[in-house]
Amino acid sequence: MTTSPRRRTAGRITAAVAAVATTALLAACGSSTAASGAPAGASTDTYPTQDVVSSIAADPALKAELPAAVQSSGTLRLGTTLTPGTSGLPHGGQTPDGTNIGLDVDLRNAVAKVLGVNWQVENGTFATIIPGVQNGKFDVGQDNFGVTKAREQVVDFATYLNDGQAFLASNTVTLNSVKDLTDLCGLNVATTPGSTFQQILTTSAAKCAAAGKKPYTMQYFADSGPIFLGLANGKVDVYFGPTLSLKYDATHVANTKFLSEISTTPVGFVTAKGSPLSKPLSDAVNKLIATGDYAKIFAKWGISGSGIPTSQVNPPATL
Repeated sequence: MTTSPRRRTAGRITAAVAAVATTALLAACGSSTAASGAPAGASTDTYPTQDVVSSIAADPALKAELPAAVQSSGTLRLGTTLTPGTSGLPHGGQTPDGTNIGLDVDLRNAVAKVLGVNWQVENGTFATIIPGVQNGKFDVGQDNFGVTKAREQVVDFATYLNDGQAFLASNTVTLNSVKDLTDLCGLNVATTPGSTFQQILTTSAAKCAAAGKKPYTMQYFADSGPIFLGLANGKVDVYFGPTLSLKYDATHVANTKFLSEISTTPVGFVTAKGSPLSKPLSDAVNKLIATGDYAKIFAKWGISGSGIPTSQVNPPATL
């Protein structure tokens, strides 16, 4: 994610949390459709509906890079997390009729079009997707996996965007930016378990004591709904998560503000170590960049400045 994994899991938010989170959602700008099923009195979220994928043509030369078995079957098994509702946008979400939407969905579907294959989407949890790629359950994994040194030891990456590590806060918090994690001292910070965000918070926890300050409290949630509830009721001061998502949240979730980003990391499709799939995936992303279809996808989701100039296989890790 740009840095690290985008983690909004398959479990649906409880009714109470969903009501609060949905009530907090504000309408987005641009061509969009309102999501149905919101609680009485709650505002409905909207999402862009432009078709930026169906006109993309297959590239026979890139399809020829795929293993013969994949060319024959025309199918790749993709492991990802299910993200109900719209709280996981811009990366991923689901409409009331069960249609998967989001930046990541458009990007992977565009890549599939270029390669002339279809995705067989299989859902797992953030913690099980990389092991699933390693043991052959999935051909490809996608869940906003940031490139890290540890991950590159066990899987390969074909990058498709940059994301970052950033902070979203309740409007009641006086903090307006985070330049160093010691700026969080004394606050309640929420993030997702098993992520690079947790890694960063844990390894930096001693900084507050060294600076003579009260430590920050870490809270871990597998879904963003409880985090938004915590921001609304004062039990969470700051949400530490992916930049693209938190910038999107700041414009869609009432009474929140985007603070700042502290670092960035390339994000990519994950394949088994030494897999022949990583290069075709990367080449397909580069084809989309060259044709302008890549830029159209980012423009659709309102995050045009977050693309990459070139996809790479296993770029140098920043974490």
